[in-house]
Amino acid sequence: MRRICCEPGIVYFKPRGMSMHELEEVALGLDEFEALRLLDFAQREQGEVAKSMGISQPTLSRIIASARRKVAEAICEGKAIRIAGGQYSVAGPGAHRFCGCAKTRGGTKGNAGRR
Repeated sequence: MRRICCEPGIVYFKPRGMSMHELEEVALGLDEFEALRLLDFAQREQGEVAKSMGISQPTLSRIIASARRKVAEAICEGKAIRIAGGQYSVAGPGAHRFCGCAKTRGGTKGNAGRR
C-alpha cells in the first residue's frame, strides 16, 4: 500500500470557460498526486519520496511517469483533472511535520474546487 501524507483539499481542476457537461476527465490517483507533490512541487529526492511513500524507486518512477502523462494529457487536450482513488493509505498525524503539505503551512486557501 502506498502512503500519502493526507488527502488534498482541492480535488478537481477544469479548463476555464468550459461547462462540466462538455468536459472529458482524467483521473489522477492520490498516490500519483502525492508523487507529483513531493517530487515536482516540494522538489524532494526520489529516494526520500519512495521511502516516505513506502515503495521502491522503480515503483515511484512508474507512478510519476503515469501522473505526468495524465496531467500533460489534461492540459494539452483541455480535459478536467479529478484527483481520487489509487492504491494508498493515509500516514499518521505526525507525518505533517516533514511532508511540506498545506497542513504544515497552516491549511489550504479554501475549498472552492472541492467536489
